[in-house]
Amino acid sequence: MDFRWDIIAEYAPFFLKGTLLTIGLSVASILIGTVLGLFIGLGKMMRNKLYALPFKWYINFFRGTPLMVQILLVHFAVVPSFLGTTNAIFAAIIALSLNSAAYVAEIFRAGIQSIDRGQMEAARSLGMTHGQAMRNVILPQAFKRMIPPLGNEFIVLIKDSSLAALIAAPELMYWGRAMQGQYMLPWEPYLTAAVIYLVLTLSLSFLLNHLERRLATE
Repeated sequence: MDFRWDIIAEYAPFFLKGTLLTIGLSVASILIGTVLGLFIGLGKMMRNKLYALPFKWYINFFRGTPLMVQILLVHFAVVPSFLGTTNAIFAAIIALSLNSAAYVAEIFRAGIQSIDRGQMEAARSLGMTHGQAMRNVILPQAFKRMIPPLGNEFIVLIKDSSLAALIAAPELMYWGRAMQGQYMLPWEPYLTAAVIYLVLTLSLSFLLNHLERRLATE
């Protein structure tokens, strides 16, 4: 097999541009998803089952349907109908954020429930409100336990961002498909994209492992 390094070199600027957008999509989506996920997770934990029901439905919908379908719905239906735009990057961020929020919500719920109930009772006995106890006592302890699953969610999100190529968001996979379409080569475009994704995920895994070790010694 004659591997076409010259074509990879030709597309290198495009792959770089796509990689930067992939990172940008992933960072924006995990940040938005984390904020949304916190509120959704807390909402699901409300004692009033009627109030908690919409949050449960949200989680079930986004965890129980394919991300590809969600991206297509957001891009072709939700964004044009409610925001009057068809920007693929904007739609990709919204879809990835909404999807990530459902998984992050469960991470927050599990992390909060892993803290002994006595911590909340002790904080309330000191005169704290439920919100103050959650913010100052429970969440800081739970967050340390949530770092590994949150990191894994970020890694998954980097890989899932490749689905944004379906709506022509010019991220990494988009340029792989463009290269394949222009030269009709199966190995060069997709193997190059796979290697770049691998470098991104392994680098992030290394950083997360280092952070976990730092927190474990504190």
